[in-house]
Amino acid sequence: MSTQTEIATTAARKAVYDKVQAQVHTLDAQLATLKAKAESAKADAELKAIANLVTAKRALDRNVAELKDANEAAFQQAKATVDARIAELQQSVKTIESHIKAA
Repeated sequence: MSTQTEIATTAARKAVYDKVQAQVHTLDAQLATLKAKAESAKADAELKAIANLVTAKRALDRNVAELKDANEAAFQQAKATVDARIAELQQSVKTIESHIKAA
């Protein structure tokens, strides 16, 4: 691989990683907000669901670390795994938010 290609690949991977990190930070903030709302609404079922999301978020954090350290061959699979987990967590957050608003 030429030096320019390596630089472009590195830059593209960094951009993907930075985007994922931003999504993860947004999820952290959403989970914290959701937990506070559930606590104030005394929504026990939602608090349990949020605890499960926090556990899933930790697994996502491990996947993000793997993404950062993945070699070229494993990068696309790691990215797909991270993207899928982020989508699942975002959907779960929306579902819990709607339950809390309805309560």
